[in-house]
Amino acid sequence: MNHDTPAYGLWLLVLFNSAIFIMFAYSFFKPATARDWRTFGAFAAFIVALFVEMYGFPLTIYVLSGWLQTKYPGLDILSHDSGHLWSTLLGEKGDPHFGALHIASYIFLAVGFYLLSNAWRVLYHAQRQHTLATTGPYAVIRHPQYVAFVLILLGFLLQWPTLLTLIMFPILLLMYARLAITEEAEMRKRFGAEFETYAARTPRFLPSWRKQTTAKSPVDDKVQP
Repeated sequence: MNHDTPAYGLWLLVLFNSAIFIMFAYSFFKPATARDWRTFGAFAAFIVALFVEMYGFPLTIYVLSGWLQTKYPGLDILSHDSGHLWSTLLGEKGDPHFGALHIASYIFLAVGFYLLSNAWRVLYHAQRQHTLATTGPYAVIRHPQYVAFVLILLGFLLQWPTLLTLIMFPILLLMYARLAITEEAEMRKRFGAEFETYAARTPRFLPSWRKQTTAKSPVDDKVQP
Protein backbone atom coordinates (compact mmCIF):
# COMPACT_ATOMS: atom_id res chain seq x y z
CA MET A 1 0.00 0.00 0.00
CA ASN A 2 1.21 3.50 -0.83
CA HIS A 3 1.64 6.00 2.00
CA ASP A 4 3.11 9.04 0.23
CA THR A 5 1.39 11.32 2.73
CA PRO A 6 2.03 10.14 6.30
CA ALA A 7 -1.11 9.87 8.42
CA TYR A 8 0.65 9.33 11.75
CA GLY A 9 3.79 10.42 13.54
CA LEU A 10 2.64 14.02 13.15
CA TRP A 11 3.45 15.07 16.71
CA LEU A 12 3.34 18.78 15.97
CA LEU A 13 -0.28 18.33 14.91
CA VAL A 14 -0.93 16.42 18.14
CA LEU A 15 0.50 19.32 20.14
CA PHE A 16 -1.22 22.01 18.10
CA ASN A 17 -4.71 20.45 18.08
CA SER A 18 -4.56 19.48 21.74
CA ALA A 19 -3.50 22.99 22.70
CA ILE A 20 -6.18 24.64 20.56
CA PHE A 21 -9.09 22.63 21.99
CA ILE A 22 -7.82 22.71 25.57
CA MET A 23 -7.28 26.47 25.51
CA PHE A 24 -10.62 26.95 23.74
CA ALA A 25 -12.40 25.03 26.51
CA TYR A 26 -10.34 26.87 29.15
CA SER A 27 -11.44 30.24 27.78
CA PHE A 28 -15.08 29.21 28.35
CA PHE A 29 -14.71 27.26 31.60
CA LYS A 30 -11.99 29.23 33.46
CA PRO A 31 -11.36 26.74 36.32
CA ALA A 32 -10.86 28.39 39.70
CA THR A 33 -11.45 25.80 42.42
CA ALA A 34 -9.80 22.40 42.92
CA ARG A 35 -13.03 20.78 41.72
CA ASP A 36 -13.00 22.91 38.59
CA TRP A 37 -9.43 21.84 37.84
CA ARG A 38 -10.32 18.16 38.28
CA THR A 39 -13.20 18.61 35.85
CA PHE A 40 -11.04 20.42 33.34
CA GLY A 41 -8.04 18.11 33.82
CA ALA A 42 -10.08 15.02 33.01
CA PHE A 43 -11.38 16.71 29.87
CA ALA A 44 -7.84 17.72 28.84
CA ALA A 45 -6.58 14.15 29.32
CA PHE A 46 -9.32 12.88 27.02
CA ILE A 47 -8.39 15.45 24.36
CA VAL A 48 -4.69 14.56 24.48
CA ALA A 49 -5.45 10.82 24.27
CA LEU A 50 -7.70 11.48 21.27
CA PHE A 51 -5.21 13.50 19.24
CA VAL A 52 -2.29 11.22 20.08
CA GLU A 53 -4.14 8.43 18.28
CA MET A 54 -5.50 10.69 15.55
CA TYR A 55 -2.13 12.04 14.44
CA GLY A 56 0.59 10.42 16.55
CA PHE A 57 0.45 6.68 17.17
CA PRO A 58 -2.70 4.73 16.12
CA LEU A 59 -2.83 2.31 19.04
CA THR A 60 -6.42 1.25 18.37
CA ILE A 61 -5.69 0.57 14.69
CA TYR A 62 -2.69 -1.60 15.60
CA VAL A 63 -4.65 -3.54 18.21
CA LEU A 64 -7.49 -4.18 15.73
CA SER A 65 -5.28 -4.50 12.64
CA GLY A 66 -5.59 -8.30 12.31
CA TRP A 67 -9.37 -8.22 12.55
CA LEU A 68 -9.68 -5.17 10.27
CA GLN A 69 -7.51 -6.70 7.54
CA THR A 70 -9.50 -9.94 7.69
CA LYS A 71 -12.92 -8.29 7.59
CA TYR A 72 -11.94 -5.48 5.20
CA PRO A 73 -9.16 -6.94 3.00
CA GLY A 74 -8.91 -3.87 0.76
CA LEU A 75 -8.68 -1.41 3.64
CA ASP A 76 -5.54 0.69 3.98
CA ILE A 77 -5.43 0.65 7.77
CA LEU A 78 -2.65 3.25 7.98
CA SER A 79 -4.56 5.89 6.03
CA HIS A 80 -6.17 8.75 7.93
CA ASP A 81 -9.66 7.90 6.67
CA SER A 82 -9.42 4.41 8.16
CA GLY A 83 -9.09 5.97 11.60
CA HIS A 84 -12.73 7.04 11.32
CA LEU A 85 -13.72 3.60 12.53
CA TRP A 86 -17.47 4.22 12.73
CA SER A 87 -17.52 4.95 8.99
CA THR A 88 -15.53 1.80 8.28
CA LEU A 89 -17.66 -0.41 10.51
CA LEU A 90 -20.91 0.98 9.09
CA GLY A 91 -19.70 0.47 5.52
CA GLU A 92 -19.99 4.12 4.58
CA LYS A 93 -18.54 5.10 1.20
CA GLY A 94 -16.72 8.28 0.27
CA ASP A 95 -14.94 10.81 2.44
CA PRO A 96 -15.85 10.12 6.10
CA HIS A 97 -15.50 13.83 6.89
CA PHE A 98 -18.78 14.40 5.04
CA GLY A 99 -20.61 11.42 6.51
CA ALA A 100 -23.68 11.67 8.74
CA LEU A 101 -21.76 10.80 11.92
CA HIS A 102 -19.09 13.39 11.24
CA ILE A 103 -21.71 16.08 10.64
CA ALA A 104 -23.49 15.00 13.83
CA SER A 105 -20.19 15.30 15.70
CA TYR A 106 -19.87 18.94 14.60
CA ILE A 107 -23.35 19.61 15.97
CA PHE A 108 -22.47 18.02 19.33
CA LEU A 109 -19.25 20.04 19.50
CA ALA A 110 -20.94 23.33 18.59
CA VAL A 111 -23.78 22.84 21.09
CA GLY A 112 -21.32 21.73 23.77
CA PHE A 113 -19.03 24.73 23.45
CA TYR A 114 -22.01 27.11 23.18
CA LEU A 115 -23.55 25.66 26.34
CA LEU A 116 -20.21 25.79 28.15
CA SER A 117 -19.78 29.46 27.27
CA ASN A 118 -23.30 30.47 28.34
CA ALA A 119 -23.15 28.46 31.55
CA TRP A 120 -19.84 29.99 32.59
CA ARG A 121 -21.12 33.53 31.99
CA VAL A 122 -24.15 32.94 34.25
CA LEU A 123 -22.08 31.20 36.91
CA TYR A 124 -19.42 33.93 36.89
CA HIS A 125 -21.95 36.67 37.63
CA ALA A 126 -23.69 34.55 40.27
CA GLN A 127 -20.39 33.91 42.06
CA ARG A 128 -19.49 37.60 42.03
CA GLN A 129 -22.89 38.46 43.53
CA HIS A 130 -22.76 35.50 45.96
CA THR A 131 -26.08 34.20 44.67
CA LEU A 132 -27.34 30.89 43.31
CA ALA A 133 -27.07 30.49 39.52
CA THR A 134 -30.62 29.87 38.31
CA THR A 135 -30.89 31.74 35.00
CA GLY A 136 -29.92 30.94 31.40
CA PRO A 137 -28.98 27.27 31.00
CA TYR A 138 -29.16 26.89 34.80
CA ALA A 139 -32.91 27.46 34.53
CA VAL A 140 -33.16 24.28 32.44
CA ILE A 141 -30.68 21.94 34.16
CA ARG A 142 -28.64 22.22 37.36
CA HIS A 143 -25.26 21.31 35.84
CA PRO A 144 -25.01 22.68 32.29
CA GLN A 145 -21.21 22.85 32.38
CA TYR A 146 -20.85 19.13 33.02
CA VAL A 147 -23.42 18.38 30.34
CA ALA A 148 -21.47 20.64 27.95
CA PHE A 149 -18.27 18.66 28.54
CA VAL A 150 -20.11 15.39 27.90
CA LEU A 151 -21.56 16.71 24.63
CA ILE A 152 -18.08 17.74 23.49
CA LEU A 153 -16.66 14.33 24.39
CA LEU A 154 -19.49 12.62 22.50
CA GLY A 155 -18.78 14.79 19.50
CA PHE A 156 -15.16 13.68 19.42
CA LEU A 157 -16.13 10.03 19.91
CA LEU A 158 -18.41 10.23 16.86
CA GLN A 159 -15.46 11.51 14.84
CA TRP A 160 -12.62 9.31 16.02
CA PRO A 161 -13.33 6.46 18.46
CA THR A 162 -10.33 4.87 20.18
CA LEU A 163 -10.08 2.11 22.74
CA LEU A 164 -8.62 4.48 25.33
CA THR A 165 -11.20 7.24 24.91
CA LEU A 166 -14.05 4.71 24.85
CA ILE A 167 -12.77 3.41 28.20
CA MET A 168 -12.28 6.92 29.55
CA PHE A 169 -15.75 8.14 28.57
CA PRO A 170 -17.86 6.19 31.12
CA ILE A 171 -15.25 6.92 33.79
CA LEU A 172 -15.58 10.63 33.06
CA LEU A 173 -19.38 10.34 33.18
CA LEU A 174 -19.14 8.81 36.66
CA MET A 175 -16.62 11.43 37.73
CA TYR A 176 -18.81 14.33 36.58
CA ALA A 177 -21.87 12.79 38.25
CA ARG A 178 -20.02 12.49 41.57
CA LEU A 179 -18.68 16.03 41.29
CA ALA A 180 -22.22 17.27 40.63
CA ILE A 181 -23.53 15.55 43.77
CA THR A 182 -20.66 16.99 45.84
CA GLU A 183 -21.35 20.44 44.44
CA GLU A 184 -25.03 20.16 45.28
CA ALA A 185 -24.24 19.20 48.87
CA GLU A 186 -22.19 22.37 49.19
CA MET A 187 -24.91 24.50 47.61
CA ARG A 188 -27.49 22.97 49.92
CA LYS A 189 -25.44 23.97 52.97
CA ARG A 190 -24.84 27.45 51.62
CA PHE A 191 -28.27 28.38 50.25
CA GLY A 192 -30.58 26.06 52.19
CA ALA A 193 -34.25 26.30 51.24
CA GLU A 194 -33.46 28.41 48.17
CA PHE A 195 -31.43 25.58 46.67
CA GLU A 196 -34.04 22.99 47.67
CA THR A 197 -36.72 24.96 45.81
CA TYR A 198 -34.47 25.35 42.78
CA ALA A 199 -33.52 21.64 42.76
CA ALA A 200 -37.17 20.60 43.06
CA ARG A 201 -38.11 22.38 39.84
CA THR A 202 -34.87 21.92 37.84
CA PRO A 203 -33.54 18.53 36.62
CA ARG A 204 -29.93 17.65 37.32
CA PHE A 205 -28.66 16.73 33.85
CA LEU A 206 -31.48 16.06 31.37
CA PRO A 207 -34.00 18.81 30.55
CA SER A 208 -37.60 18.05 31.32
CA TRP A 209 -40.06 19.10 28.65
CA ARG A 210 -43.04 18.61 30.91
CA LYS A 211 -44.89 21.76 31.76
CA GLN A 212 -43.69 23.11 35.07
CA THR A 213 -46.37 23.60 37.69
CA THR A 214 -46.50 27.17 38.88
CA ALA A 215 -47.32 28.45 42.29
CA LYS A 216 -50.90 29.54 42.84
CA SER A 217 -51.62 33.24 42.97
CA PRO A 218 -53.98 34.78 45.57
CA VAL A 219 -56.67 34.98 42.88
CA ASP A 220 -56.50 31.19 42.45
CA ASP A 221 -57.34 30.70 46.10
CA LYS A 222 -60.60 32.64 45.91
CA VAL A 223 -63.80 30.66 45.87
CA GLN A 224 -65.15 30.65 42.36
CA PRO A 225 -68.83 31.62 42.00
